[in-house]
Amino acid sequence: MASIIFLLLLTLSLTASAQKQTNITRGSSLTPLANSSWLSPSGLYAFGFFRQRRGFFIGVFVSGISQKTVVWSARRNGDPVPSNATLLFTRDGRVVLQSAQGEDTLISNLQPASFAAISDSGNFMLYNSDSQIIWQSFDSPTDTLLPTQRLKPGAELFSPVSDTDLSTGIFRLKMQNDGNLVQYPINTPDTAPYAYFASGTSWAGDNVTLNLDPDGHLYLLNYTGFNIKNITGGGYPTKETITMMKLDADGIFRLYSQNLTQNGNWSVEWSSTTDKCSPKGSCGLNGYCVMNDQDAECKCLPGFEFVNQGNWTSGCERNFDAGSCKDMSGNSTNTMEELSTTEWEDDPYSVLSLTEKDDCKQACLEDCNCEAALFTDGQYCRKQRLPLRFGRRNLQSSNLAFIKVGRHIPTMDRKEPVIEKKNPGTGRKILIISGSFVASGLAMVAIFGIIIYRYHVLAYKRVSGNDSTGLNEVFAPRAFTYAELENITGDFKEEIGRGSFGTVYKGIIPGPQKDGDLDKLVDDEDIEKKQLDRMVKVGLWCTLDEPSLRPSMKKVLLMLEGTVEIPIPPSPSSFFTAI
Repeated sequence: MASIIFLLLLTLSLTASAQKQTNITRGSSLTPLANSSWLSPSGLYAFGFFRQRRGFFIGVFVSGISQKTVVWSARRNGDPVPSNATLLFTRDGRVVLQSAQGEDTLISNLQPASFAAISDSGNFMLYNSDSQIIWQSFDSPTDTLLPTQRLKPGAELFSPVSDTDLSTGIFRLKMQNDGNLVQYPINTPDTAPYAYFASGTSWAGDNVTLNLDPDGHLYLLNYTGFNIKNITGGGYPTKETITMMKLDADGIFRLYSQNLTQNGNWSVEWSSTTDKCSPKGSCGLNGYCVMNDQDAECKCLPGFEFVNQGNWTSGCERNFDAGSCKDMSGNSTNTMEELSTTEWEDDPYSVLSLTEKDDCKQACLEDCNCEAALFTDGQYCRKQRLPLRFGRRNLQSSNLAFIKVGRHIPTMDRKEPVIEKKNPGTGRKILIISGSFVASGLAMVAIFGIIIYRYHVLAYKRVSGNDSTGLNEVFAPRAFTYAELENITGDFKEEIGRGSFGTVYKGIIPGPQKDGDLDKLVDDEDIEKKQLDRMVKVGLWCTLDEPSLRPSMKKVLLMLEGTVEIPIPPSPSSFFTAI
């Protein structure tokens, strides 16, 4: 009798365990507004829809706490999911996002799955008919590593844009194939000059993985399973506590823990650095990072301002109009501003041996290609072109940066106007006047565009036929006649080599000449040449490759009206060499 009771209890126990692991079957579905997620057995993790500032997205998140934390995202850089969409585990074993119009977007593996599950470790898995995992979210992490999850060789974590925008940010953590765990800014080579954190294990060879245990132990294992490097010591509480490692938006990766009984915030147990200016590029182009009471603050180069005041990573742009380099007398129209104790990426186009900082400053000022100069080690003047990047304050550095700025800073009106409270009649008048001004401005810009199109674009074929314009040499190779080749080579005087295509002779081709003749752009018709000259100059300024050099809309209108003088635009040939 006792054995029968034992077998009965064992059967009930196994049944309860089987029911605890609830599988997701084909035909199951989720919607953003109702039945929005599939839960893990304990309810700690969930897979399904979550809401961010931009809308609904799909992923895995910690569900068993008040502060729902996303640990994996599907379609991370995709558009938000409409509220009337459906996440469907189809009858043929695919996980798809189905729009209201019936269009399917594949979320996971192309191979058909028999069933799915979300585990209490936070792993969303698809199984085949033999109960083998054919796809899992642990194999494609986004910005977070969970306990028992590995970052495999060649795999990367990418930081989010912010806490409320989980799309790809500007930093990455890579488990390199040489065994080194390294952090870089995005869109940079995997080379030492761009790294700002490294585990120093490049000697370990391939098949090294980054691992996280439930007690917060973060470490590197080689292909034999040997621990070659402890990133953290571990030993953090595991009872009623969960941990995770995350690459945050500021470019620092941190170990977090959360006590499930206290229902509080995540606690930082460890971070890769305490220097928040360490991540390269945190302040964008032409910006530099300064530590202020343990917090990072971004500043702009002299003569620059933030592109987006609320987003420092967007960098800085000029707050003055960069006109011609020199005036009619050959004097520089710029001045040099000095910035001390800062470090930048050093990518000079010219290096001079100078021992005096004033000589370095003057050398850059007189060089129209030079937009900044770094005076390093008291003996080198390293000329730079903009933009400068990876800037940060270093109080121990004796290096100086010289920035070329306009003598007359700034004319671009970027601040919002202060609007005083008026009576309704006055407000209506202001609105009418403002509307008239805007309409007039738009009309003038439209007319300007039509004229430029007529006299510049349509005249391209006529202009390109003239060698002196220099356009042929820019856009396509030029064909030479035999007589021209004979003249260029001095009657084939100097032979410099022979090849399968024939004999090669030395020759000198005259460079393009700048006629400055607007008559070549127009037909034989009456035009106002001063107005055309003004419009062509404005057109050249408005189509510069670097946005910070282009004039504001207000200044365009003033230049077209003839209210302000239009400086001579840079030569188009300089655009190709300035990159």
